[in-house]
Amino acid sequence: MATGKPVVMKPVVILGVFVADTAYRADRQPRMGETILGNSFKLGPGGKGSNQAVAAGKLGADITFLTRLGVDAFADMAKQTWNDAGVKSAVIDTPDSYTGAAYIFVEEGTGNNAIIVSPGAAMLISPADIEAHAELIRSAGVFVTQLEQPIDAALKALEIARGAGVTTILNPAPAASLPDRIYTLCDYVTPNETEAEGLTGINVSSIDDARRAADALLAKGVGAVIVTLGEKGALLHTRDRSEHVDAFNAGPVVETTGAGDAFNGGLAAALAKGVEPLEAVRFACAVAGISVTRHGTAPSMPTLQEVEALLVKA
Repeated sequence: MATGKPVVMKPVVILGVFVADTAYRADRQPRMGETILGNSFKLGPGGKGSNQAVAAGKLGADITFLTRLGVDAFADMAKQTWNDAGVKSAVIDTPDSYTGAAYIFVEEGTGNNAIIVSPGAAMLISPADIEAHAELIRSAGVFVTQLEQPIDAALKALEIARGAGVTTILNPAPAASLPDRIYTLCDYVTPNETEAEGLTGINVSSIDDARRAADALLAKGVGAVIVTLGEKGALLHTRDRSEHVDAFNAGPVVETTGAGDAFNGGLAAALAKGVEPLEAVRFACAVAGISVTRHGTAPSMPTLQEVEALLVKA
């Protein structure tokens, strides 16, 4: 992203969830009623929104993360994680609930994963909470949210951001049924193949399939669609352009759990620096490409220097 010109970094605000990741690695998943021995266990920071904020923070973005936490040891972990990554936080403490947690199974041989998320206090995020932080959202250059917190809170935040002229990104994960009016509030929607199919009913198994699904999302009122395609990279699709960006090979794939969050955090950081959309997607692909060479989610996020080195090498 280096241009030689002074860079004006617009603030990024991300609404989302923090959860403590409990990650189990084994040769396979157990069947129902079966107990198997795992190969390893690790406790670490996670949650899509938090991971995206950490990714953006490590890339040098001026980032604030908005969420609810319990008052417990996992909340302490969250705050330390954000502090280490340069992420500011707007936390609503919720002592009558708990900080979220996630079960993550990682298949040893492939790095593929299966996840159960219990968001805890973050499921209590309400439109009233969003209204209370409206000025924070309006102050952003880029606003990002996902679907791990209640959809009505995400919708309210997107409405406030759109009304203030903030660039809006919806990462529609995990897949959920969405109200039609949410699409018109989104400058960018960033589904993966599975989420694109869930939103459109179009099976996405090729780049052409991704284009058809993206057209369906454009018809709903989205400004631009970015379909992430795993090892095939990503597709940027708008009403007047459709560009496929290859994935970056930064080394052997260790774990893919944080790749989507790395991509979205990288995209937000690039757009906040005024990078044009295709280059922002390329930058985000590089961020994701490095993340999959490392274990964990938040701990896998690269620095700006690492990403720029990969872009130069490529």
